[in-house]
Amino acid sequence: IGFRPNRPTEEVGPLFGRLHPLKSLLVGYAIYVVIGWALLCLPFSHQDGGVAAIDHLFTATSAVSTTGLATVSTPTTYSFFGEIVILSMIQFGGIGYMTLGSFILLARRQDLTPRREEIARLAFVLPENYNVKSIIRNVVLFTVLIETAGAIALYMAFRGAAAGGVEIDNVLWQSIFHSISAFCTAGFSLFPDSLVRFVDNVWVNGIIATLSLCGAIGFLVLSDVYNSFVGQKKRQSLTTRIILYATVWTILIGWVGLFLMEPSFASMESTEQRLMASGFQAMTAMTTVGFNTTDFATLSPAPILLVLLLMILGASPSGTGGGLKSTSVSAALATVWSVIHGRPKVTFWGCEVPEHRLITAFASVVFYVGIFFVGGLLLLALQPHAFEDVLFETASALGTVGISRGITGELTPLSKLVVIVLMFIGRVGPITFGLAVMSGAMPLDDKDDLAI
Repeated sequence: IGFRPNRPTEEVGPLFGRLHPLKSLLVGYAIYVVIGWALLCLPFSHQDGGVAAIDHLFTATSAVSTTGLATVSTPTTYSFFGEIVILSMIQFGGIGYMTLGSFILLARRQDLTPRREEIARLAFVLPENYNVKSIIRNVVLFTVLIETAGAIALYMAFRGAAAGGVEIDNVLWQSIFHSISAFCTAGFSLFPDSLVRFVDNVWVNGIIATLSLCGAIGFLVLSDVYNSFVGQKKRQSLTTRIILYATVWTILIGWVGLFLMEPSFASMESTEQRLMASGFQAMTAMTTVGFNTTDFATLSPAPILLVLLLMILGASPSGTGGGLKSTSVSAALATVWSVIHGRPKVTFWGCEVPEHRLITAFASVVFYVGIFFVGGLLLLALQPHAFEDVLFETASALGTVGISRGITGELTPLSKLVVIVLMFIGRVGPITFGLAVMSGAMPLDDKDDLAI
C-alpha cells in the first residue's frame, strides 16, 4: 500500500520522485512557504526593520494557505515588493500546487508525466474520471478571467468610493490585490481596517462577495452548472447539487441569524445597511474568505458562536476555501438521517452513498475536530485571552478563514507557531495531512475518495 517503489523518478525532481504523491503535495506547499518567508525577510520587502522572523513566517504561511490572519499590518509593514510577494503566494496557494508549472508545460505543447498528473489530481481533489490536463488549462484560464473582471469592477467601485470621500491610495493596485485575494479566499487587505470603511458600499460588498463565492465553490462546480444550463449535460451531478444547496442554505441561515441576534447590526442607520453587514459576515465565514466590514471583537456571544460554526463547516472541496467542506458535512448528516429513520443504507436525494465515502467523511470530521481540539487546547494554555477569543482564532486558522477577535497581533512566539501549523494543515486538508504523515497509507487507486 502506498507509493509504488518501481515507478521511475520523473522531472519533478529526485527528492519528489521518492515520495508518495501526498507527501509531495505536503512538501510542495512547505517549499512555497519557505520561499515566501525568505523573500519577506529581505530588507527591501518590509518597511520596519523591527519585524521578527517569526512574523514573516506567519505572513508567508497565511498567504500560501490563503488564510489572511496576520500578526503585523500588511499595508504598514511591507513595501510594494513585499506586497507583490504576498500576492504571489496567495495566487500560488489559491490556484493549487504545481498548477502553474503544469500549465506552462501544456502551453508549450509538452505532455505531463504520470506523476505530475497524480499530484495535480490530489491538489485539485479530482476523481479518476476527470481529465487532469483539461482541468489545469481551464482552471488557469478561469482564474485569470474572473480575477481580471474582478479587478476591473473593483477599480470602478474604488474610484467611485474615493470620489465620495473614502481614503484609497493607488486604486489600481488595490483593485488587483483585493480581486486576487477575494477569489483565492485569502482575506488579505491593503486597508488597515480590512473592508470596514465599505460597510455601506453596495458595489464593493457585492463584487467581493461574488469573487469569494466563485473561488469557494470552485471551477468544477461552476463548469458543471454552466454545462447543464447550456444543455451539454442533462442535469448537474449529485456533488454539485449538494455543494450549491449547502452553500446557499448555510449562508442564508448565518445571514438571518446574524441579522436577528447581533445588537450592533440592529443599531445601524438603515435596514439595508444591516442586511448588507449581516450577509457579508455570513458569507465571509462560510466561504472562509476572511474579509470583514464590521469588527468581530464587538460581536455578542451568540453571533460569535454562529460565525464559528460557519467557519468550521467551510466551503466546497473543489474550491479555494477551507473548513470541513460541505460534502463531508452532508455525508455525515445523511448518515444521521438514515440512522434515526432506521434505514439500512445511507441515501442522499434518493442516491445511495457508497460506504467508502461515508468512512472517508467520518474520518475527515473526526480528524478535523481532533486537530481543532488539540490546537485550541494548546492556544488556551499559551495565551492569556478569553476562551471564546482563543477558540475563534483556532477555528479561523484551521479553517483558513482569517477573521479574528483581535488577538492575532498579541500572540506569543509559541502561539504563533501553533497557529502557523494549524493554517498549514488547513490548507492541505486535515485528512490529506494525516494520510501524508502516516507514510502515504492510502492506496493510489483510492485517492478519488478524498473528493468527499
